[in-house]
Amino acid sequence: MTWVSVIAIYFVLWWLVLFTMLPFGLKTQDEDGEVTLGTVASAPKGPHMLRAAIRTTIVSALIVAGFYGVTRGLGLGIDDIPRIVPDFKSDAGSQG
Repeated sequence: MTWVSVIAIYFVLWWLVLFTMLPFGLKTQDEDGEVTLGTVASAPKGPHMLRAAIRTTIVSALIVAGFYGVTRGLGLGIDDIPRIVPDFKSDAGSQG
């Protein structure tokens, strides 16, 4: 695994984690008791993108570091994942 692939995995994972982390820590105007005239009460109180971006960066870095540690440090790969589905390759030879 090259550094380019690690950066690509991190980039894709960062966006996935961002949309997962956005609702956490969100406070609505109704919960805060200050609903701005002309807005919906369930609208967010204020921008919280900086906190969401920081949380996303930390969580994504931990996930990628864990993945890198398992693949490089322990030497595990796709073949080491326990088989959940049956192996159809061995059945193909017996049918012919």
